[in-house]
Amino acid sequence: MSIELLIEHYGLLAIFLGAAFEGETAAFLGGVISHRGLLTYWSASLAATAGSFAGDQFWFFAGRYAARWGLVRRLMETPTLARATRLLERYPTGFILAFRFLVGLRTISPIVIGTTRIATGKFIILNAAAALVWGQLFTALGYVFGHGIEQTLGHLPLHRHLLIAIGAAAVVAAAALAFRKMKLSARHS
Repeated sequence: MSIELLIEHYGLLAIFLGAAFEGETAAFLGGVISHRGLLTYWSASLAATAGSFAGDQFWFFAGRYAARWGLVRRLMETPTLARATRLLERYPTGFILAFRFLVGLRTISPIVIGTTRIATGKFIILNAAAALVWGQLFTALGYVFGHGIEQTLGHLPLHRHLLIAIGAAAVVAAAALAFRKMKLSARHS
């Protein structure tokens, strides 16, 4: 079975699961794949949105109902927790809308939110709104990137196109992490 057929058959599921557990790279690649015409843009962006929403709901409920589980306790003990908790206490609605866009806070944040008194209904509504924006944004970025690669390098074989997209996503993620570390070390100095 070719990569094109695999994507046509399982691409939406892969985008959904990738967005739920990893995040931006899956949505970005969904955009690249939709640019190639293997999936429609709207199906890829909605799969990314639904995956992001479902993943964050899972972690929210883990914080709400499974705070004693070893995995949840280990996540709650990370240094990132203090920062997430401070931001959540200061700006609860804004934090819920923004956490998925903050490097290093995506997984821990819904767990922290789940341990607070924030109503489940409020989290569901804000999470859905933020997931919709996030899914559209990162899928659109992938779509535009795919178009840019094609304009620059011509119509590449799909595997090369995807490798370039994965490489670009890795470079952006590494740069974001480096920027975050520089910012944190500047605060502690």
